[in-house]
Amino acid sequence: MSSLYEKGLAISKNALFNVFLGRASKLLGRPFRVALILREVASKLDAKDSKKGPIQQVIDMARTLIRLIGAFVSGSYRQIETTTIISGLAVLLYVLSPIDLVPDFIPVVGFLDDLSLISWFIGKFQGEIARFQAWESKSAAPNNGVIGLPSAPAVADKSQPAVAELGHS
Repeated sequence: MSSLYEKGLAISKNALFNVFLGRASKLLGRPFRVALILREVASKLDAKDSKKGPIQQVIDMARTLIRLIGAFVSGSYRQIETTTIISGLAVLLYVLSPIDLVPDFIPVVGFLDDLSLISWFIGKFQGEIARFQAWESKSAAPNNGVIGLPSAPAVADKSQPAVAELGHS
C-alpha cells in the first residue's frame, strides 16, 4: 500500500485538482472570500479531529497551512512564493469540496484522500512551512490564520462613546 504522500502526489496530478488550482488562483485576490474558506476548512478539520498519531499530525499541519494562507492574505507574512500559496489554497478547496476523487460521505476512506493531499503538500513544501512556523513563533500570538479573527477577545473601552452615539446606528 502506498503512503499518504504518494496518494496525495497522485491526486495533485489529477485533472480535478487542476480545477482547484484555477479556483485558488482567482480567489487569492479576494481576501474576504479566502477568510471564509479558511474558517470552513478549519471547522471541517475540527469535526474530523482524532487523537490518533499520524492522522492528528496531518490535521495539525493542515491547521498550520490555514494560518499560513491567512497570514499571507492579510499581508503579515510574505516570505513565500505566491505559487505555493495558490497550491495550498487549492488543497484546502479540495478538502472543503464535496466533489473530489473519493466523496467525503464514504466513511473513513472519503477523508483519507483529503489527508493524502494535505500530506503531499506538507512533504513538498516542508521547508516553507518550517520557515513560517519559525516566523510565527517569533511574531505576535497567531490568530489561527483567519483574517479578521483576533487572537484574544475584544474588550470594550468604556471611555469611548458607543457606535450609536456617533451617529452610526
